[in-house]
Formats: sequence, C-alpha cells, structure tokens
Amino acid sequence: MQNTLKIAIIQSHLVWEDPEANRKQFKEKINSISDNVDIIVLPEMFTSGFTMNAPKVAETMQGETINWLKNISKNKDTAIIGSLVISENNNYYNRLICAQPSGELIEYDKRHTFTLAGEHKVYTAGTEKVIFSYLGWKICPLICYDLRFPVWARNSEDYDLLLYVANWPKPRINAWDTLLKARAIENMSYCIGVNRVGLDGLNYEYPGHSGAYDVLGHRIDSIKENEDKVEIVSLEKSMIGKYRDKLNFLNDRDEFNLKV
Repeated sequence: MQNTLKIAIIQSHLVWEDPEANRKQFKEKINSISDNVDIIVLPEMFTSGFTMNAPKVAETMQGETINWLKNISKNKDTAIIGSLVISENNNYYNRLICAQPSGELIEYDKRHTFTLAGEHKVYTAGTEKVIFSYLGWKICPLICYDLRFPVWARNSEDYDLLLYVANWPKPRINAWDTLLKARAIENMSYCIGVNRVGLDGLNYEYPGHSGAYDVLGHRIDSIKENEDKVEIVSLEKSMIGKYRDKLNFLNDRDEFNLKV
C-alpha cells in the first residue's frame, strides 16, 4: 500500500472535434511533467470537447486513442484517466478510461447523461458504478453531470478518492465548486474534479475551476480560473484513516439499495 498518491491534473483547452490535435497537445503537456506521478487526469471528452456529433469523433476500444493511452501509461509508468466517445454494439458511450502501466483498462460509462444538452438522445447511459484499486487506493471515477447526484457517489465501499472529469460551463460553475466540496465532506474522501477551459465549437465557455479537496473539504490545489496548466497534488492515505477513525461519520450511513 502506498501512503502518498501524486496526481497530475491537466486543466486544458480542447480542440473542437479533432482527436488528433487533442492527442498531440496532451502528449506535449504530459511530456512536460518532470515529477514522478502516479495518475494523470484529463478532462471529459478530451479528444473532442462535449459534442453531440458522436459519429464524427467516435472510436472503438481498439482505436487510436485507446492505444495512445496505453502507450503513455506504459512509457510514463503512470495511470492515465479521461473520457472519450466510444462506439460499441451500435451504441455511443461517454466512457471514462483508466489505462494502467500493466496494460489493464478500467472502464466507466457515464451514468447521468446531460439531458439539457440532449446527451441522452445520443449516448447510452451506463448502469455500473465502478470502484477500482490502484497502488492500494480505492478510486471511484465519475463524469461531469454525475456530480449533481450524491446517491450515485455515496461512499458505501469506503473508497479513498472520488474523481470527476468534466466539461462544466461557466454559467453553472458555482454549482461545480460547491458540489465538489460537498462530495468530499459527505463521503470523507479526497475529491478531485478536472474541468476544461476555453470556448467550444458551440461557443460555450468553460472557466476551469478544477480542484482537489481533502476529506474535510479543504482545497489543496492552487489552480486558477481559466488557467491552462498542469498541477500536481499529493494525497495522503494516513489523513483519511485519521479523520475517519476520529469522527466516524461514515459509520452512521443510512442503508438502502439503489435501483438502476
């Protein structure tokens, strides 16, 4: 088990519906990381931006971006996480991928499709909550709109890190800030949200506000609004145990089953 987990948050603009250009820019940003990190996190739909034009940008699980993620993970000896548009069984998915140096791929399909933008009309919603272990840490990966639904993120599994990738626009950024902090506090877990910056092809503006919060809801990063940057944060497993043992809030959780 590893006590310290170092995570590189990449808050970046995205090139609209151009997977090749996005892979190129993220490769440059990733190669600029000189520290040894355990996980690199990219935004939601990092190859395209939040597009409903799935046929134009969709790839398969044997496609170029999946191979790109696997190669980066192996060469950098780090896990790398982000979501992209995947075509599978005649459906499109907003799928989060975690590529690990061993070659293992963790998959999570976005459960809550964003009806305001018509995402539910294009993408098939996922049905499985995913918890995976990496370097002795239990991680729960989720995507953007999932943040608004605390029951889906509820820490029934005693996970250590709740991780959101997003394209969360400026008009509702206060909700993003508030809910990331709330998810950390209520689940007594580290919570990290990685959002994009810049304008997309539909002229929607994204201000970033990526953030990392500890189990008490204190912010532990220094990422600024609209900043295109890579920031490394360090998480301490011992802090989780200290405050869970001291406060015991998770022991008082209500028990119920979620129907999907």
